[in-house]
Amino acid sequence: MDSFYKITTLAEERAYHNTAILIYLKAVREVLGNVNVRIGNSLNQGYFTYIEKGLPLTSTDIHKIWNKMESIVDRDLPINTEEDTVAHAKEKWEKVGFHEKAQLLEGMDPEDTVQIVELDGYRNCLYSRVLPSTGYIQLFELRHYRQGLLLRLPNVLSPDSLPYYRDDDKLYDAYAESKRMRRETGIYYLADMNKVIREGRTEEVIKRSEDLHTSELNEFADTIVNKGKRIVLIAGPSSSGKTTTAKRLCKAIAERSVEPLYLGTDDYYINRDLTPLGPDGKPDFESFDALDLPLFNRQMTDLLAGKDADIPEYDFISGKKIFGKRITSLAPGQVLVIEGIHSLNNTLTAGIDPDDKYKIYISPLTQMGIDRHNRLSTADTRLLRRMVRDNQFRGYSAEKTLELWYKVRAGESVNVFPYSSAADVVFNSSTVYETNLLRSFAEPILREIGEDSDVYQEAQRILYFIKYFERIDTPWMVPQESILREFIGK
Repeated sequence: MDSFYKITTLAEERAYHNTAILIYLKAVREVLGNVNVRIGNSLNQGYFTYIEKGLPLTSTDIHKIWNKMESIVDRDLPINTEEDTVAHAKEKWEKVGFHEKAQLLEGMDPEDTVQIVELDGYRNCLYSRVLPSTGYIQLFELRHYRQGLLLRLPNVLSPDSLPYYRDDDKLYDAYAESKRMRRETGIYYLADMNKVIREGRTEEVIKRSEDLHTSELNEFADTIVNKGKRIVLIAGPSSSGKTTTAKRLCKAIAERSVEPLYLGTDDYYINRDLTPLGPDGKPDFESFDALDLPLFNRQMTDLLAGKDADIPEYDFISGKKIFGKRITSLAPGQVLVIEGIHSLNNTLTAGIDPDDKYKIYISPLTQMGIDRHNRLSTADTRLLRRMVRDNQFRGYSAEKTLELWYKVRAGESVNVFPYSSAADVVFNSSTVYETNLLRSFAEPILREIGEDSDVYQEAQRILYFIKYFERIDTPWMVPQESILREFIGK
């Protein structure tokens, strides 16, 4: 293939990444034999993968895998998509030791068909589109990281080169901590969750998952109170559950000390007519420059010094701050809790003593794999949450949410993700059961998107992969204080 593949949309990015993962799995098989490979979550601007080969991975191993991938790319081998019956696919996966792939097909009609991709005799299922041949993957990098290997690839924000490398060490630790949730629930792959639902044990798993959230928030509250932290800063990408988490944390702190003062940075927007414009020519409210930084710093400093502050309320209709409604001060020992996408950017609180701060990064870091080679991405988890919430409470169609999603993610890449490692702790807001639950809400609104829509293919992709999630049609089982209530309602 002579032409360079250009990534201009999220769908094209996903196809490129899926194809690169397929080539990577094929290369590992040829270099190291029939070893177990797990594709993990996105990390350090790439994918964290783990190869179980008995002995530690060496630089020689990595070099050989990289060379093999380059060879496969240079040969421009065709990638074929095959239709297979459920019965035959189950038999095939069991034979090669992919038991969780076979178990995922339990309950399906044996004569139904599933899609399998084939590359030079190597077969797998990736639940999403791949490119026609290996020659499209001209850009990738393998990098040794901790106990595994990073597969780094270009993306829609960096289509012509590998994105800037950053060490997401706090996220790595949070992913490692999610092993505790897997052990607590006994759910490692989607087939495990589906089995729990079919056996009528849904409420039990919901309770365990929610109890883990409560336990972790209680640990945060203990640290904040015992160490005398004066200001708690909470940030994370869209649909992470920041608002619910902040309120639950406030409640936990209040049980140990004085009830905190809770503020959101949205009330510190500058007047709308002064808001910086984004590349599309529209006001960019997610820009750091959209905040009245001098006012915010002055008022936070005054509050921590025991002085009164006239906290504004931002009127989203007029586009102006309103004063005089919330003149307040901090009581002795009272903690200030601030929630907003820029909260971990040190410039926001530059005038405050670092020892007074406790910084929390929140994101639904999905701990359950669809299978060992397919992860449920954090971005897809957040997209499902946002789609359901927007439809429930904001009157947006699923089509509208999908159309805006690229802009949301682009803003997060600048304003949120680079600051995750500035956090003291990472709170994993995912619940092991949520995609099974959200399927019931998302399917009807996704099916409303017609073939003439620009986001039709993306809607079909989501519908295709969520069909493997056994439905939870009992939202009443979800506790009222759950993060998911922020998205599904009461």
